[in-house]
Amino acid sequence: MLDRSIVPAVAAALEDTPVVFLNGARQAGKSTLAKRLVEQSLMAEYVTLDDPGALAAAQEDPGSFVAGRHRLVIDEVQRVPDLFLALKATVDRDRRPGRFLLTGSANVLLLPGLARTLAGRMEILPLWPFSQGELESRKEGFIDAAFKGGAGLYKSTPPMERRELLARILSGGFPEAAGRKSDDRRNAWFSSYVGTLLQREIRDLANVDGLAIMPRLLSLIATHAGSLLNYSELSRSSGLPLSTLKRYVALWEATYLVQPVPAWSSNLGKRLVRSPKLYLNDSGLLAYLLQATPQRLSEQPALWGPLLENFVVMELHKQAAWSRTKPRLFHFRTHSGQEVDVLLEDRAGRLVGIEVKARAAASGEDFRALRTLAADLGKRFVAGIVLYTGTAAYPFGPRMYALPVSALWRS
Repeated sequence: MLDRSIVPAVAAALEDTPVVFLNGARQAGKSTLAKRLVEQSLMAEYVTLDDPGALAAAQEDPGSFVAGRHRLVIDEVQRVPDLFLALKATVDRDRRPGRFLLTGSANVLLLPGLARTLAGRMEILPLWPFSQGELESRKEGFIDAAFKGGAGLYKSTPPMERRELLARILSGGFPEAAGRKSDDRRNAWFSSYVGTLLQREIRDLANVDGLAIMPRLLSLIATHAGSLLNYSELSRSSGLPLSTLKRYVALWEATYLVQPVPAWSSNLGKRLVRSPKLYLNDSGLLAYLLQATPQRLSEQPALWGPLLENFVVMELHKQAAWSRTKPRLFHFRTHSGQEVDVLLEDRAGRLVGIEVKARAAASGEDFRALRTLAADLGKRFVAGIVLYTGTAAYPFGPRMYALPVSALWRS
């Protein structure tokens, strides 16, 4: 069984917080991790609301279901929203840390009222599909090294051939999909996965009339991965009314399938684009939706860039959850065309800029926007990094580095 890098953060939260919520997409490994915490005696008991008996008991009397219990795991807690009020009541009577570990496949921050119910009593931690480091049984240090100036990354990055990188991108990080040997079997899993989400997660969250159109909408969103969110354009392309489209996109976001990256802004005296960029939670799922096979990528190389950018952005999201720095992710774009794919900002307001290039060679031109941003930000700008598909690492001036994409998890 592969170790999950989020475990130390979960254990630390259980030491001082009454309720810890492990949140993420279905099949990302939450149940497996929760059961393992019981085996390791960090938690005492595991129940899942996927079990009809447990579900019925929780629905019938949420207060009795949680009253007096300690070190209890409740898996798929979003299936009984009334449990949140019951948890608040029992935690207010007994504030011992580590009383409950909840897991859920719906983002409680996007569900009205639920997160507020346990404000001050609950810590929320994300669990994404496997990172590349987890698949290699190593804990990545890319983000923390980047915030130390990036020089250590330049000195320690081993190369990776493009063919292996492509295989990793197409496999993605979902445990079941990543373990399948053939493209056909992996695609069969993704097809079933999307269908299960519609029939279970989406139906649980909302009464949606147009379930049949949602897979087509997800495929449409996939073609816009890495692009600015433009509801008007998506509405025209899908034929959905704008209000309906926004509701459906919000549901995909609530189930962690779609991940927005907000725009970053500061008082730089420039007119900035404010729209978020959209990504899918897994490069393997994106490849399935785009029907991106190695052969098709060789025939349509334009697909390669969005796939690579989605892959990098989600690896950064995963690492941000357990890094010491714990930065927030943004993108940066001005109306004049200056763009940086990813900005990482720490709590002190320091920034690392990252550009993703689907090319086997880096050039000085790749650093133009990073240098402009560095000049504007001064000491707040820590490092600029271009991740590209070549195999060598090069310095491109003070605080600027070109690194193979494998630097993300092999540094």
